[in-house]
Amino acid sequence: MERDDEDIAERLRQSIGRFVRVVRARADTVPPLQATALGTLDREGPQTIAALAAAHRLKHQSMSRTVRELETLGLVSRSRSPHDGRSFLIALTPAGAEALAGDRRTRRRWVAETITERLTPDERRALLAVPELLDRLSEAAEQPGEDRPRLRGSARRR
Repeated sequence: MERDDEDIAERLRQSIGRFVRVVRARADTVPPLQATALGTLDREGPQTIAALAAAHRLKHQSMSRTVRELETLGLVSRSRSPHDGRSFLIALTPAGAEALAGDRRTRRRWVAETITERLTPDERRALLAVPELLDRLSEAAEQPGEDRPRLRGSARRR
């Protein structure tokens, strides 16, 4: 690995992290942990609390509290698992899907307005390549047979 690649990786890591934090601070309408749970249910369908917690490397207790909050708001529902009568499946309700869609619309609108206000036409054209490049980098982590260590840092919520 070339030193330049490490420098690029570090700048990219910092910039993406800052961008995500700024978008969340400016545009989130659903608290981050709730949005994370709703997003997982939207993408992957009904899940147990244990599966949701494991997917986000959270303690069961933290995810259980989040699910209770979402249930109280009517954004998720709980039903007995057809495979294990002792466990429950958590599913997105229509209100939860709308809350998630609204949150995504707010983020998208804020980012689009900021792109329009802050970037030149040439910079906007250059930005068009970024999603594809990030997708290609993400695919590297999804390749079977590549056994890379997964670090569990303290920056991850528990």
